[in-house]
Amino acid sequence: MINTINAEGLEHEALNAAIRNTEGDCLIEGCLGQRFIAAGLTGKDITIHGIPGNALGAYLNGGTLTVMSNAQDAVGDTMNEGTIVIHGNIGDAAGYAMRGGKIYIRGNAGYRAGIHMKAYKDKVPLMVIGGKAGSFLGEYQAGGVIIVLNLKTPEKKCVGFFPCTGMHGGKMFLRSACQDVVFPEQVTARPADEDDLKELRDYLKEYCELFSLDEEAVLASDFTVVTPDSKNPYRQMYVAN
Repeated sequence: MINTINAEGLEHEALNAAIRNTEGDCLIEGCLGQRFIAAGLTGKDITIHGIPGNALGAYLNGGTLTVMSNAQDAVGDTMNEGTIVIHGNIGDAAGYAMRGGKIYIRGNAGYRAGIHMKAYKDKVPLMVIGGKAGSFLGEYQAGGVIIVLNLKTPEKKCVGFFPCTGMHGGKMFLRSACQDVVFPEQVTARPADEDDLKELRDYLKEYCELFSLDEEAVLASDFTVVTPDSKNPYRQMYVAN
C-alpha cells in the first residue's frame, strides 16, 4: 500500500513525523524545500513530487528515495545503506561522507560531490552523475566509486576545477578522455581498459534501467579512471624525511 502525504504548508518536523507514523511506502506531493526528509530512515520506499530541501536521506539506513525533479544540497549526507534516485539536478556536497548505498543523479551535480566518501567493511558506496559535476569532485575521497557520465554535452568538460583534491582511496570513472582536466599530483588518471569497462558495466546496469538509457551507447565512449597514488597524500607535510 502506498500512502500519499500532502506536504504543502508542512514544516519539516511535521512532514518527517507523518512519514514515520505512516505504515508502508509513501508518495509525497507538494514538497517545497522541507529539510531532512527520511533522515535516518530504514525500510521505506518514498517518491517525492516537488523539490526537497537540504539533507534529503541524511544517515539513510535502507529503502529507496525517488525525487521526480531536482534536489538541494547534502543529499545522502553520511548515508549508510539504501538508494537515492534524483530525476533532475542536485545541489552541492551530495554524498558527503557516505559509507554505503547508492545515489543516482540523472542531471548535474554541484560542488564537492562525494567529499569524504568512504568505504566501510563490505560497504562500497556508489554515486553516478548523468550530467556534469562541479568543482572539488571527490575531495578527500577515501573509498567508494564516483562516476560522471556527462551525457548531454560530452564536448564540454565533465568536471569543474580541482577534482580529486586530497583523494586517498576509492575510484572515479569519468566519461571523457579528460585532456582538458587538471588532476592533482597524488592521483593517477589513465584511459579505461577492458577490465575497467567490465567493472563499469556492473555499476551502470541499474542506473541505465532507472533512467531508460541505452547501456551500450553510454559505454561507447572514452572513459578515464582516476585512483590515488598514496593512502596519505599529506604525509610529507607532517613527517620529517
